[in-house]
Amino acid sequence: MSETTLDLAELSGLELLRTALTGTNRPPSIVDLLGMDIEELEYGKAVMALRTRPDFANPLGTTHGGICATLLDSVMACAVHTTLEAGIGYTTLELKVNYIRSAPTDGQRLTATGSTIHVGRTTATAEGQVVDEQGRLIAHATTTCVIFRGNR
Repeated sequence: MSETTLDLAELSGLELLRTALTGTNRPPSIVDLLGMDIEELEYGKAVMALRTRPDFANPLGTTHGGICATLLDSVMACAVHTTLEAGIGYTTLELKVNYIRSAPTDGQRLTATGSTIHVGRTTATAEGQVVDEQGRLIAHATTTCVIFRGNR
């Protein structure tokens, strides 16, 4: 492998996320589509934020719940990913979201934090919260991820 070639399969989950989500030549992702900012990536924790906008509206004119669900799925799954060794895959198996209050679509900054609860051999669980600029809880969630360890 040359100095300019990066083999993503050799990176730990935390290293891969730091490269894939914050690098200058990163591939397009949901982060770009929704305008998410990566605020923190640490072992077992991920923090991302976005600003609401009019095209996030549901029929009632507030931010669609799917935006919060996607934000929560992203931070919780990334929290799990940060704990995995190089070459190990995972995917969301289950996502449970509780919506507490609506968020306007007028540029309100929503911040989501995801933290692992348990990371085992075949499954991992994590929890997450979305808060608004005033620190009010907008939604909270839990997830179960399945881990693909191959023949290890």
